[in-house]
Order: sequence, then structure tokens, then C-alpha cells
Amino acid sequence: MTTALLVVDVQNDVMNASIRRDETVANIATLVERARSTAVPVVWVRHHAEEELVLGTDGWQIVPELVPADGEPIVEKTFGDSFAETELGEVLSGKGVDSLVLCGAQTDACIRSTFYGALYRGFPVTLVADAHTTEDMRPWGMEFSPEQSIAVLNAQAGYTRLPDVQGGVTTTAEAFAG
Repeated sequence: MTTALLVVDVQNDVMNASIRRDETVANIATLVERARSTAVPVVWVRHHAEEELVLGTDGWQIVPELVPADGEPIVEKTFGDSFAETELGEVLSGKGVDSLVLCGAQTDACIRSTFYGALYRGFPVTLVADAHTTEDMRPWGMEFSPEQSIAVLNAQAGYTRLPDVQGGVTTTAEAFAG
């Protein structure tokens, strides 16, 4: 299988609102560096919306600690699922990718949606347990703390199976470690 690292929504406004921002960004930086050093394609996804994460604003930009390299695609999206009405499927197909390692933000929105979206489209996907984050969504009706949201998705990812694909969970220390 050809695996790609999919880095979702590590944008200034998203990450600044999220828990463990610096730890998560550092873990993603490690994953990106390791992927590049082992010739694993890195694909970036960036969300935009009319009222928040407005195209071209500072808040919409990828955090300064993470810089896409020349030739690494950046897929723009407007839905939680990174595949929905984007060219992500075509980008992955063009690189011969048939499995994913997933990291980024936000756990209970775009990461969850992309995890399941990938599986439903036939991509085995491994979630990096310590390289995704979210903000506190309780003010918007969620019952879980950010830490609980992360723990729930980590637990679910390891047990999610469809007829021909399955999810998995790894850590930054284990991903692409040979």
C-alpha cells in the first residue's frame, strides 16, 4: 500500500482555540518531517467559510510552525469531510495513495468526518492519537470535554471496520517509524 500523511485544518484560528496546541503542532511537525524523510506524500487540507476562516486572512493560514513544502498539495474545503466537494480523491489517486495517516483539527468535527469519509471511500485510515485536537465544544451543546472527545475518537478509530477497510490508531512515536 502507498500511504500518505493527511494534515487537516492546522490553521491559526483553529489551533489557537484548541487544547494542547503547541504539543499537537510539535507532534504534527514530527510526523511531517518523518513522512518527508521516508518519501511518504504529505497532503494538506485547509478549511474556509464565509464568516469564519475567511480565505486569505491570517486566521485561515496554516500555523507558521508547519510549512507545506514545494509540490505538497493544499486542498481547500468547505465541509467537515475533507473529501466532500474537493479534489482530495483525485490528488490521492494521482499520487497512487491507497491508505492514509490522519492528523490535525478539530477532533469532533473535521477529523472525525474525514476519518469516516476516507473509510467510506475505501481508504484504510490510521488516526494519530496524539496529533489531533479540538476546542471546548460544550458551549455549543456538546457534553464531552475536549479531552473526552479526543479519547472517544481514538477508541472508536481502532475498532471501526467496513467490509473491505478498517480504521486504526497509532502515536507520533510509532507512525512511519520503520
